[in-house]
Amino acid sequence: MREKIPKGLVAIIVIICVLILDQVSKIWVKTHMALYDSIEITNWFKIYFVENNGMAFGIEAIGKLFLSIFRIVAVAFIGVYLAKIIKKDYKFGFIICISLVLAGAFGNIIDSVFYGEIFTASYPGHVAHFVPIGEGYSSWLHGKVVDMLYFPIIETTLPSWVPIFGGKELLFFRFIFNLADSSISVGVAILLLFYRKTLSHSLQTEAERHKSISKMNE
Repeated sequence: MREKIPKGLVAIIVIICVLILDQVSKIWVKTHMALYDSIEITNWFKIYFVENNGMAFGIEAIGKLFLSIFRIVAVAFIGVYLAKIIKKDYKFGFIICISLVLAGAFGNIIDSVFYGEIFTASYPGHVAHFVPIGEGYSSWLHGKVVDMLYFPIIETTLPSWVPIFGGKELLFFRFIFNLADSSISVGVAILLLFYRKTLSHSLQTEAERHKSISKMNE
C-alpha cells in the first residue's frame, strides 16, 4: 500500500510552483519588453505589458502603501488559515484551492514590495533592467505589479441598429492580468463551485473557537 503524500507538502509544492512561474514570467516581460509592448500569440491571446498600482486585473481604488500593507496582512491570515486546515486534515482539493489563493496573493506582494527597489522604470520605448537595491524607480512597498496576459476574445463594433450601444466598440475580455491573478481566480472559483460548504464550515469553526477563547479570557 502506497503512503499518502503529506498534504502540507502538496500545499508547499503548489505555492512554490505558482510563485516560480509567476515571477519568471513577470521578470522576463519586465526585462524584455517596453511598457505597452505587445506580442501576438493568436488573434485572441496577446502578451501585452502593462503595470498597475492596484488590485487584481489592474483595478485601482485605494492608496498604494495601504494596499501593500493590506496584502501582507491578508497573506499572513491566509497562511495561518492554511496551516490550520492542513493540521485538521481537510480534503486535498480544498487545501490546494487555499494554496492557490495564497500563492497568487504572495506573488503580487513580491512586485509591490521589491520591484520598485530592484528595477529601473518601464515606459514606452524603454526596457527596464535590474539595479542595485535602492537605485530602482520607487521605494519599498511602492512597486508596480506587472501584468501581461490579455485575451481580447471578442473585438468588434456593434451594429448601428443595436439600441443605445449601436456603433460602439465591443471588447471581451478587456482585463489584463498575470499568473498570480489567475491563481487567485482559479482557487476562488473552485472553492465557490465545489467547496462552499467546506469553506463555510471551516470559517464557522474558527469563529467559534476564537469566541470560546475570548470567553475564557474574560
